[in-house]
Amino acid sequence: MSTPPTVSQILTELVAEAARAAGHGDVLPSIEPAVATNNPRFGDLQSNHAFRLGKAMRTNPRAVAEAVVGHLPAHPAVASVAVAGPGFVNFTLEDSWLAAHLAAQVSDPGQGIPQAGADHTVVIDYSSPNVAKRMHVGHMRSTLIGDALCRLHAAAGWRVVRDNHIGDWGTQFGKLIVAWRSWLDEAAFAADPIGELERLYVKFGGEAEVDPALADAARAETARLQAGDPENRALWQRFLAVSLSEFDGIYARLGVEFDHTHGESFYNEQLAGVVEALLEAGIAEHSDGAVVIRYGPEAGKGLRKTILVIRKNDGAFLYGTTDLATLAYRARTWTPDRVVYVTDKRQQLHFRQVFDAWRRWQAGDDEPTVELDHVWFGTLNLPSNSDRGGGVMSTRGGGTIRLLDFMNEAVRRARVMADEKSPDLSDGERTAVAEAVGLGAMRYADLSGNPQSDIRFDLDRMLSLEGNTAPYLLYTYARCRSIQRKGDVTALDPSGMALVDPLERALAVALTQYPGAVLTALGARRPNLLCDRLFEIANAFNRFYYKVPVLKAEPAVRAARLALVEASARVLQHGLTVLGIQTPARI
Repeated sequence: MSTPPTVSQILTELVAEAARAAGHGDVLPSIEPAVATNNPRFGDLQSNHAFRLGKAMRTNPRAVAEAVVGHLPAHPAVASVAVAGPGFVNFTLEDSWLAAHLAAQVSDPGQGIPQAGADHTVVIDYSSPNVAKRMHVGHMRSTLIGDALCRLHAAAGWRVVRDNHIGDWGTQFGKLIVAWRSWLDEAAFAADPIGELERLYVKFGGEAEVDPALADAARAETARLQAGDPENRALWQRFLAVSLSEFDGIYARLGVEFDHTHGESFYNEQLAGVVEALLEAGIAEHSDGAVVIRYGPEAGKGLRKTILVIRKNDGAFLYGTTDLATLAYRARTWTPDRVVYVTDKRQQLHFRQVFDAWRRWQAGDDEPTVELDHVWFGTLNLPSNSDRGGGVMSTRGGGTIRLLDFMNEAVRRARVMADEKSPDLSDGERTAVAEAVGLGAMRYADLSGNPQSDIRFDLDRMLSLEGNTAPYLLYTYARCRSIQRKGDVTALDPSGMALVDPLERALAVALTQYPGAVLTALGARRPNLLCDRLFEIANAFNRFYYKVPVLKAEPAVRAARLALVEASARVLQHGLTVLGIQTPARI
């Protein structure tokens, strides 16, 4: 079954065709898609293309809009069209066409989402915790935003390569090896491996402040590790194994999967060759014993007069060297069309430098350059009344909250809610509901805001049944399934919608905006845009639910409204799944 075009695509093409017929086809290089109107009194969707044409031609935009409307070809989707304000073109959809289109959309396996990424590959680099340390809530943003971007790409037909670039190399392991041999508590390690490794790391830091010779010892152990010393390699492998085991447990609960976990160590043997290649290409240069890439006046804004060190004067390589080696490996192995990095905002300059160096390095290749994208996010803050205090999460400050603890607390609070709201469910069902709602609330709270904004966690707000929260959306979805259970509905057929009541029609229009919202969120790399659309759909459904009888309506109307309920359930379930949120049928 081929994916039907979205309503926005249909109307946008009609406007483009009319603009060409009116003689304005070459005025603007592109046409913005038609969008939902803010007020249904003015129609269902709106195009601002004629308005933009008028401004570009320095003529009356409303007159241009009227000319465009005059050339609009007939289409069964359009019941009426009108020019509004200074030059906007407003469309009202034909009811029976709208119902049939919605039925086709939700019957499509991909929920009508255009497969814009078909035959394209994206590599997404996200999560990236450090070995021998617990994942804390500061790791949550990269993990959840990255996972949502994977799901958005997959929903639009992309082949997605999920790559977890863990921190498993560097001087911290020399420190750990020294600490392990000096202060290991074997019983503590057996009971809580990562906890003991963190204790050893912190103890090393304190002891090294008193005894500077420890830092020299750590550097020596790091050198032996990197040279392949069997004992140090065995310890490092042990640290790696217990870390991956803990990471995997957290990922499994969050529903996060990776295709590859290639840490910094994976690229270690390639780093010297990267430096030599960059020197040979004239991109890097020697400077006081180090090798650097300089960004001069010709560099883009924000890069001028900066330096990326790729080999220190002691011969050590840095993150930039590893990132360039990683890009070379990814380009060679997966030939991606796009590579996306999901990190916090502090790494913006670093990735500008790496991307610029990569483009210059690849400038002579015949192959098209891969699209590089840094999706950065704001910092995570605790509420001012938190037991741990407010402020940005840190690694060694002692005020961090383990991600696992945060997840467990969200689930615990959701269990209290489930016990209160759904005492008729079995204990096992309430346990499953608490896991889905608690973790879904945590995930949605992160994804529903602009990723570039700083966020402040508040579990009470996250778990509220009111407002733009996961529990509100999940209860709306469960309400759809409850209606079907009460009506003893077995044939879940979305066809046959009549859209007689204005609230039925408003819900149908909202549902048809879903495929476009997925593409918009993907294009902007902002999952919150999909959250906004799902919230609007939930609001439209609940207005319909409270005002329009479904099960008590006469048989023909009842069947039509049950079809609309099924369409709503399918869209909500698909959208929440794209966000990585489980959808229990009963809550």
